Amino acid sequence: MLKKTFTAVAIAALALSAQAADVLKVAATAVPHAELLNFVKPKLKADGVDLQIKEFSDYVQPNAAVEDKQLDANFFQHQPYLDSYNKDRKSSLVMVPNGKIHVEPFGAYSQKIKNIKDLKDGATVAIPNDPSNGGRALLLLAKQGLITLKDPNSLTATALDVAKNPKKLKFKELEAPLLPRALADVDLALINTNYAIEAKLNPTKDALFIEGADSPYTNIVVARKDRANDPNIAKLIKALHSTEVKQFIQEKYKGAVVPAF
Repeated sequence: MLKKTFTAVAIAALALSAQAADVLKVAATAVPHAELLNFVKPKLKADGVDLQIKEFSDYVQPNAAVEDKQLDANFFQHQPYLDSYNKDRKSSLVMVPNGKIHVEPFGAYSQKIKNIKDLKDGATVAIPNDPSNGGRALLLLAKQGLITLKDPNSLTATALDVAKNPKKLKFKELEAPLLPRALADVDLALINTNYAIEAKLNPTKDALFIEGADSPYTNIVVARKDRANDPNIAKLIKALHSTEVKQFIQEKYKGAVVPAF
């Protein structure tokens, strides 16, 4: 009888232990963010963290879900975008300690030309419609000598900040996820690498020009201020900063994604 009681208690204790795993809910865009999170999920489980990944296809909902306490953190954006979002939405999300993970070099793509020298006068150029990524696209165009900006150091320039436009390029602002689908309708599109990869574009082969690995647009893990130092988020960062993740990034993305740790 005593043995049966002990066995029942042991089973109950094991069940309670399994249920006691800390749940960490993280928002991410599909590629490469959710892929990286899924890669470290088994390691986190071994550390007592049940990582639950919620995928989004846009750049607004992942922040809103964290701000509203529906989710604990997100992994999809860079600091300039976060700064712009916080300013526009009057929110106060922050990068978590040591939260820099990788860089996705931003590139320019076309179905109509093979070399940027062949870009015709009056060409239509599609860029993201959010301030930080739109500014990023214009900076990249300026580095190619296609335009000149009033402030060459501004990270949030818009088409109104173009000082010189010798080719009389026409800018078409679109939501970032729609840019790959717009390639057939425009002469050139500046596309975030995560959406380029999802559209089966290879940034290192298909882009007419691309940012260098020294890009300031490092992708980061973000949370509310009251959760930034959460020990489970710290475990997530430790897992994402592992040698195994660095090797995974280098082998899977072949330069389209660059580790920043």
